Amino acid sequence: MDTDRISAEPIYLRERMDEQALLAMLHDLIETSRDGEAGFRSCSEEAMGLQLKSAFTCRSQRCAAAARELTALLHTLGDDSAANGTCTLHRRWIDIRSIILNKDNSVVLIQCERGEAMALNSYRNALDAELPAAVRKVLERQYQDVLQHDGQIKFLRDQMRSYG
Repeated sequence: MDTDRISAEPIYLRERMDEQALLAMLHDLIETSRDGEAGFRSCSEEAMGLQLKSAFTCRSQRCAAAARELTALLHTLGDDSAANGTCTLHRRWIDIRSIILNKDNSVVLIQCERGEAMALNSYRNALDAELPAAVRKVLERQYQDVLQHDGQIKFLRDQMRSYG
């Protein structure tokens, strides 16, 4: 039985990082970043209150910057497909608008937490692989950014619970 076909684990976690696996991993992270950008933009549009709107807008912009940086990294590795728009976006976030009926900030924050958890998992998986030093440096910095924002989301959530 071919165990590679039944495993849901990305191939770059199971074997030494070759060029194809590296490119696939970077494409996955670009998709994650683009998805986060769209998700946080939706959260910003749906949130009530300037503090949340500002936090979500900022995070959306940071996700966009991460995607651009990863796309540039792909370009240095000789892969221009993400820059040409051939990197497929997979919606990992639930459509925020479909679940928010009364613009409930606590629901928005819960969805943001879920999105950040997915992003953190993607970065942890990537950082578990054997990576070239330049790639590792970028991913570690981006991972720390996601981790910091995840903490901010949890703080805002806890703050809302204490007032609610």
